[in-house]
Amino acid sequence: MSPLQRAIDESIATLRGLPALEEPLQRAAQLVLRSLTGGHKLLVCGNGGSASDATHLATEFLCRYRDDRRPYPALSLTANGEYMTAVCNDYSADEIFARQIWGLGAKGDVLIAFTTSGKSRNILRALEEAKRKGMDSLCFLGRDGGYTRGVATIDLLVSGTSTARIQEGHKLLMHALCDMVEESLPKT
Repeated sequence: MSPLQRAIDESIATLRGLPALEEPLQRAAQLVLRSLTGGHKLLVCGNGGSASDATHLATEFLCRYRDDRRPYPALSLTANGEYMTAVCNDYSADEIFARQIWGLGAKGDVLIAFTTSGKSRNILRALEEAKRKGMDSLCFLGRDGGYTRGVATIDLLVSGTSTARIQEGHKLLMHALCDMVEESLPKT
């Protein structure tokens, strides 16, 4: 079997498990919709390669996903290199997202976090800080969820052992979330 065919087969197997997440995904969509239509914002973060997914998701809401509509407030907490290096120097890499949530987050906002391993201490700290601030949270997890499982208000756990396949599952869930939310967002 070629490497391409193996990747396709593994991806299909991972994606076939996603219908089990329909109920938590619907709850996540309601959480996001309630926040955005209530005048609040999304704070989005991810560790490693998942930082790109976080920025991608924030862009879908701040710019647009499918429909031409007004922008909704969504901030990628992964997009400020100067800030991140200062926190790593002055505090610890574990605090890069938690400090932003402390400074920018408010009750009614939603934290959306991505970690394929569930063992990213900076994501765990972000979820803990969101909880301390009275914010709801959604976590895209992988593998068995690690020590981060159960910390967020809602977990979307894509099980598996391949980081690439988990990220592909996260991407599909992320776009499904956008579909579900955007159909109910006011256009103006």
